[in-house]
Amino acid sequence: MNITLSRTLKLLTVCWLCLIGSQSLAESVDFGEYEVHYSVFASTFLTPEIAAQNNLNRSRAIGILNISIMRENELGGLETVSGQVEGQVLNDIQQSRFLAFRRIQEGDAVYFISEFQYRSGEMLTFKITARPTGHPSDLPIRFAHTLYNDD
Repeated sequence: MNITLSRTLKLLTVCWLCLIGSQSLAESVDFGEYEVHYSVFASTFLTPEIAAQNNLNRSRAIGILNISIMRENELGGLETVSGQVEGQVLNDIQQSRFLAFRRIQEGDAVYFISEFQYRSGEMLTFKITARPTGHPSDLPIRFAHTLYNDD
């Protein structure tokens, strides 16, 4: 991986995990040995350069969902682990759309990214299933969030 892409992915990851405010959501669910971290935000939060470098669409009608599966390491810190993520998003009238996740790996860090369409002010419910590699059961999470177009 070239140095520019590596730096861009690190910056993008930091942005995903640090975005907090009315337009974004960054949370986690604890499953004991594992945690599933998720963030959702409007794709317009990304600069055009970062979106282009990471093959992400940047539009007022496209949101981004970032999922990472974390496990406590020997030092007591959290580290990402590989696995599978799948899910769906339901709009406010319960119409369901499949989320296609793309796996991004940089060194030991693994993230799962999905783009989805939304309407400003629409309440979206996300139903996600994460399964760490080698773990016998799914880690289900469900959350709701509303995104607004930036004007």
